[in-house]
Amino acid sequence: MRLRNKPWAEEKLKKYPQFVVPDPEKWRGHWQALFGNSNPLHIEIGTGKGRFISEMAEQHPEINFLGIEKQPSVIVSALDKLIEKNRPNVKLLNADGAKLREFFAKGDVERIYLNFSDPWPKKRHEKRRLTYRTFLQLYEDILADGGEIHLKTDNQGLFEYSLQSFSEYGLLLKNISLDLHRSDFSGNVMTEYEEKFSAQGQRIYRCEAKYLNAPGALQG
Repeated sequence: MRLRNKPWAEEKLKKYPQFVVPDPEKWRGHWQALFGNSNPLHIEIGTGKGRFISEMAEQHPEINFLGIEKQPSVIVSALDKLIEKNRPNVKLLNADGAKLREFFAKGDVERIYLNFSDPWPKKRHEKRRLTYRTFLQLYEDILADGGEIHLKTDNQGLFEYSLQSFSEYGLLLKNISLDLHRSDFSGNVMTEYEEKFSAQGQRIYRCEAKYLNAPGALQG
């Protein structure tokens, strides 16, 4: 899908520092101070237009949420949702998810959401997949002990790859759904893509992967 460029997006993002964190590096290790409470922090990498993160924040006021998206023309739609709802427990970060170590210290984050990430189906692009082992190491470096990754995708190939990658890294797999919307899983919050794909009859795959407090062994 071609991304519609919005040349005014970056300027709009700068006008709302209460929603879009302007200097995330300075909050590394101190995110609770930014939110003004001691609640756990959950982040979504590739938050898109923000439906998931804004609805999660509405349903869970006891949790702080941060949506990360590198495309200004996309995250500006998420900003509009936050302006409308004006909830204190959700903020946005216009940044590359590969730079998480610059923004978060070990233990800053308790859960990571990966929703409908780019599957990068070609083998030569494997290292770009957000469930590749180097990304799993990156997540481990910022997650609290026992932290979790929650993955949703419509791409069967990416899902199968991710299950294997999680397993090889030593993560505990939980709540695996091969057809989420026909399962007994409760409390699901949909993304824009999810609503579109499920309406077309496509399966939605979901799983949770939990770190077991032991260093992951990178191979090769």
